[in-house]
Amino acid sequence: MQLTQFTDYALRTLLYLAVHRDRLVPVAEISAAYGISNHHLVKVAHQLARLGYVESARGRGGGLRLARDPADVSVGEVVRATEPHFHVVECFDRAHNTCPIVPACGLVRALAQARERFLEVLDGQRLADLLQDEARVDKLVKIWTRTGSATRRQLASSE
Repeated sequence: MQLTQFTDYALRTLLYLAVHRDRLVPVAEISAAYGISNHHLVKVAHQLARLGYVESARGRGGGLRLARDPADVSVGEVVRATEPHFHVVECFDRAHNTCPIVPACGLVRALAQARERFLEVLDGQRLADLLQDEARVDKLVKIWTRTGSATRRQLASSE
């Protein structure tokens, strides 16, 4: 199963905000920390705000912050909210299915069960669970800082 880039960016954004709960975080900072497009991240932030995962403040000094406690946000819930569909194979999309073996195929059931187990595992993971290992959080912050600094240097040299 492959998640969309949108969902990937949504999860990364929530993780970043969960580590930086003490302040409003500009979208540009998150974009720089991950080395990803600010334009795409603005769309992700807008959707996360619309879904109630983040609060946003506009203007100078504005940014994003988590709207919910990290212990109350399951990864599975976010994935379900941000993925357009879970069509693992063509036949899961009945409206566009052209697979000729559907009437005799036993694979559909196995794939459907696998999809459900995948989501069950993600449902068992809370945002807070991803932050319990302090060494891992420290490593994340170092990576974000290094990536953000490199991105800022690249932008400055291209001007």
